Amino acid sequence: MRQFQNTLTLETNGPGLIEFTGNVAKIVADSGIETGLVHVFCRHTSASLLIQENADPDVQRDLVAFFKRLVPDGDPLFIHRAEGPDDMPAHVKSALTQMTLTIPVANGAMMLGTWQGLYLFEHRRRPHTRSLVVHVIGA
Repeated sequence: MRQFQNTLTLETNGPGLIEFTGNVAKIVADSGIETGLVHVFCRHTSASLLIQENADPDVQRDLVAFFKRLVPDGDPLFIHRAEGPDDMPAHVKSALTQMTLTIPVANGAMMLGTWQGLYLFEHRRRPHTRSLVVHVIGA
């Protein structure tokens, strides 16, 4: 059993989905691991990770719109506003999605479906630098 680990840094420009499938595919290829798992961990509490359709950009726009309606910025329900009216809503959106992804690896590549891509889901309004840990394990 072998392991390989790397960190990805992604720049965001406000709410939206940023595809990073190619970045992880390269890390998997560089690892030399043929069969195993790749695990991605988001090191933030106001952004999250998704596996989502990568063929039609309307999917990403609709997801952002849905979450904006589901957990609106400035909702008076929230007390925590340390970094502004989008702070607590960003934490709720992260809690409703996920902080980690695990994808099987076969023949040195991720076993994603035809239309699947890996996305960072930025929930904050202002730009951020996001850090993802990518860990590949297998043989």
